[in-house]
Amino acid sequence: MRRNGLSSLLFIVVLTVVGLGLTLAAGNAPLLGLDLQGGVSVVYEPAEPVSDEALSQTIEIIRRRVDALGVAEPEIGRQGDAIVVQLPGVKDPDVALAVIGQTAELRFRPVLETVPILPDSTTTSTLEGETTTTVAGDTTSSTTAAGSDTTETTDTTVPDEVTAESLGIELTAPEDDVADAEVILDSIEGERLRLGPTLLTGEALSTAEARLSGQTGGVWTVNMTMRGGADGIDAFNEAATACFDRTPTCPSGRLAITLDGEVQSAPTIQTPTFERDAIQISGSFTESEAKDLALVLKFGALPVELVPQQTQAVSATLGKDALDAGIISGIVGLLLVAIYMIAYYRLLGVVAMLSLALSGSLLWVVISYLGENRGLALTLAGVTGIIVSIGVAVDSNVVFYEHLKEDVSRGRTLRSSVDGSFASAFSTIVKADIASLIGAAVLWSLTVGPVRGFAFYLGLATLLDLVASYFFMRPLTVMLAKSPRFADRNRWFGLPAPPEAEPEAVPA
Repeated sequence: MRRNGLSSLLFIVVLTVVGLGLTLAAGNAPLLGLDLQGGVSVVYEPAEPVSDEALSQTIEIIRRRVDALGVAEPEIGRQGDAIVVQLPGVKDPDVALAVIGQTAELRFRPVLETVPILPDSTTTSTLEGETTTTVAGDTTSSTTAAGSDTTETTDTTVPDEVTAESLGIELTAPEDDVADAEVILDSIEGERLRLGPTLLTGEALSTAEARLSGQTGGVWTVNMTMRGGADGIDAFNEAATACFDRTPTCPSGRLAITLDGEVQSAPTIQTPTFERDAIQISGSFTESEAKDLALVLKFGALPVELVPQQTQAVSATLGKDALDAGIISGIVGLLLVAIYMIAYYRLLGVVAMLSLALSGSLLWVVISYLGENRGLALTLAGVTGIIVSIGVAVDSNVVFYEHLKEDVSRGRTLRSSVDGSFASAFSTIVKADIASLIGAAVLWSLTVGPVRGFAFYLGLATLLDLVASYFFMRPLTVMLAKSPRFADRNRWFGLPAPPEAEPEAVPA
């Protein structure tokens, strides 16, 4: 038992020290949320009633826009029919809100050419003494009336000394992505395309859906239905004819579909005219890719107009004040707990504080890693959850120590009672911590926003308390209790001295 206890003690201590060392060496630290580092919070509502599906697609569009802004750990979710967006750490809230709240417009643009992406997607070769840079060919899908599928490969060769600037292949900035101008945009398939002015918008599109087509061997396709009239199918057929004939307006024969500055698809047009309900985009789609494209077409064509209902800017100063207040309250609470535990349990109180320090160090390592690599933000509610977890962690020590005290009071020695007391106490500790975990899980599943942060950090700290109790508190307490130096010094552990054995009665 002693060897196993020493092994587990060394394991958890080494794990904690190594984790802290790696965290500090990497410069990782908890990522602060909106209420701690400042930022902006806004509540949007649709200008008119929309379906849940359309609202979900709108949230995904907003999420992509926020990701493009480079905001760490944004909070984007629904509250009824409203969309709540929280952006911590944004330097220019006005620009961020303008980008997020703009109405999404689906645009059909002709592909003028595929431009190289230097230098990552290029290879260098030598021909007759001349060095050239060749860009890998691109594969496109096709748009047909019958749904047949073809691919087209384009190889672009440019001199090695040609730079990205001289080729003019820089991406078009969001503010320059206007309908009537040429633009250079990236596609979701990894291409970079130079596109002509918009030929028609999503207003021409009635609906779109993903289908499993049996005519082409059971592959997924996306079927579009255009509106009737000059602004619908007529405008689409005019664009299709220009691409099919490869006129200067559409020399590549491809018609790109863009949304929010990104090319969602760029099929090759294989028929000059279409029926309004017989337009099919085919290619090597998976089921999820086909459904995602159909959603983009369907709800990009009928954009959800968002109206900001409530905008709140949180200054970094207020966030710092909130963080300082949380840290001070945590330190004060920790000091009071430490004074009480050491005064009442003495050496056992010191063990409790060391166990708390170890679980707190592990918590720091975990939240620093998740903040750096998974974008997990520490909010004021999360700080509150951590402070509450101090009581949960100390309670585990108290349960063990009180079991130990009861056994000693019954006349057993400290050495003989410590193992059995922990076995009995740990069962109680597990049940109590499971109750806390259930509460945290219910809060996490039924709430949104800061309350979820409170639940997450409370649950995480509770799990780490179980680890610290079993791998640190138990072996350290057992080692001290069985040490020859402390074995008979009950009062050093805040325990009563074992009652003296009564003398046996002498028979008359």
